[in-house]
Amino acid sequence: MVSRRTLLELGGSAIGLSFLGTVTASAGDAQYLVRGSGGVARRVESSGFDIRYELADGAVLVVVGPEDAESELRSVAGVVDAVRDASFEVELPGPVESVGASVDGHESLDGILTENQWDKHRTNVAAAHELATGEGTTIAVLDTGVDHEHPDLAANVDESASRLFASLDSLQDNPWDVNGHGTHVAGIAAANGSVGVTGTAPDADVVSLRVFYLVETDDGPVLTTTTGDILAAIDYAASIGADAANLSIGTPPIPPSGNSEGYRPMYQTVIQHATRAGTLVVVSAGNASANLQQGGYFTVPNSVASAMSISATGPADGLSYYSNYGTNEIDVGAPGGLYSSLATSFCAIQEWLAAAEEGEEPPSLISNDPREAGETGTLWLDEDGVPTSDPDAIASTTECPIPEWPYPFNFVFSTLPGGEWGWIAGTSMAAPQVTGAAAVLRDANPGASPAQLEQAIEQSADGTDGKNDPSLGAGRLDVAGALEKL
Repeated sequence: MVSRRTLLELGGSAIGLSFLGTVTASAGDAQYLVRGSGGVARRVESSGFDIRYELADGAVLVVVGPEDAESELRSVAGVVDAVRDASFEVELPGPVESVGASVDGHESLDGILTENQWDKHRTNVAAAHELATGEGTTIAVLDTGVDHEHPDLAANVDESASRLFASLDSLQDNPWDVNGHGTHVAGIAAANGSVGVTGTAPDADVVSLRVFYLVETDDGPVLTTTTGDILAAIDYAASIGADAANLSIGTPPIPPSGNSEGYRPMYQTVIQHATRAGTLVVVSAGNASANLQQGGYFTVPNSVASAMSISATGPADGLSYYSNYGTNEIDVGAPGGLYSSLATSFCAIQEWLAAAEEGEEPPSLISNDPREAGETGTLWLDEDGVPTSDPDAIASTTECPIPEWPYPFNFVFSTLPGGEWGWIAGTSMAAPQVTGAAAVLRDANPGASPAQLEQAIEQSADGTDGKNDPSLGAGRLDVAGALEKL
C-alpha cells in the first residue's frame, strides 16, 4: 500500500554553506588548518599544538592551540601556510507542498516508482546494468548522514565503516541522517531497488561520512560543519579504499581575494592525495546560477582542479536554471532536476496539486498526471518571486507552456528517511549520478584509475560534440556510453 505525505524541496536544493565563524575547541583554544612538508606534524606538536587530524600523509594538519597563533604556526619549519579553521552553517531551502511516498510494512512496490526516475532513463542506467552494477565497489557519501535502515539502502550501507566527523560539540554521536539530504543523495547513487527505486550503482556499498551535525547555539540547534571536518572525511574515504566520494556541498561564489585565505590549497592537497589513492572525488557545482568563469570567482570544493565538478540538467538535457556554470569549471552535467527557467519548471504546479478530488493527495506517479504537454498554464509567484500553490500568497502570475514528460515530476526522485521516497532538485542531486557511474565503471574495470574513470565519463557524455561547454562541460552523463569508452 502506498501512503503519501508532503515533501518536495524547492530547486535548487543543495547544501549551501554560510560562514558562521572561526572554530573554537571545547577548551577555548582555536582550531587551525596547517599545510606543510614531510615531518611537519612532529614539529608542530613540539611547538605546543595538539593534532586533531593528520591528513594526506601529513601534508595537511588540523590542529588545536592558542588563539591568534597563525604567525607562530607559520614560523614552524616546514609549514607552508596556516589559517584559522572556519565553521559553516548549513543552508537548506524550505519545503514546497508536493508528494512523497512510503510503503506500509516495506512491501514491494513492484517497480512502480521507477517510472518517476526520469534521471535514470536519460543517463542510460538500465543498459549499463546489463554489464555492471557497482558490485564490489564503495561509495563514500559526505553529507548529513544516511538512513541505514531505509529498505532501499539498508543492505548497501556499511555501518562499521561509517563515521561522524565533528570538531564541535555535536548533539549526536552517530553517522546517521539528521536532515534527509544525505539519504536522498545516497539513493541516487546506490539505492538497491529492494522496494522502491534503483540507484545508478545498486550493488555498491555505501559508507556514510556525516560531516554535518547539530550544535547548540543561543538561537537553538544549528546544522553545521567545519572545513577541517570535510577535509578529514575526504581523507578517510581514501584511507578505506572508497572508489568514489560524493560531496554535494558548496560555498557561495567567493571573490578572487578569497584565495589568500588558504582554504582552496588545503582542499587541493587533500583531494589530490585521495585521487592518487584511487578515489574519484565528485562535487556538486552549486546552485547560485553563477558564471564561475567571470571575475575570478570560485567556490569550494568544486573549483578545486582535482575534483570532478558536476552541473545540473533537467529532463530536456539543458542546464537547470539554478545551476552554476563556467568554462573550465564544469566537467560534466547530470540530472539534478527542473528546467532552464523557473517558469517552465513550476508552470501550473498548483493545478497539479489540485488535480485529485478535493481532500485527496495529488497523483504521485507520472502516469497519473491528467494534463498534457503543450497546454498553457499559469505560474503563481509570492512576493519573493517563489512559486506558490497558495492562492492567498499570490503576488504575481504569468502564463507558461506545460513542458514535455515528466512534468510535474521534473525533480529527482529518491530515498528519504523513515522508509520514504520523494522529489528534490539541485546540483546535489546531479553529483551522485556521476558518483554512481564511477562505481559502475570501477566494477567493470577494477584497475581503472580515477583519471581513467573521469576520462570515460567525459568522452561518452552527450550533447556537446566533445567541446568544453560552459554549461555542461563535456556533456550530459551517459552511463552505458561510459562503459563502452572504458
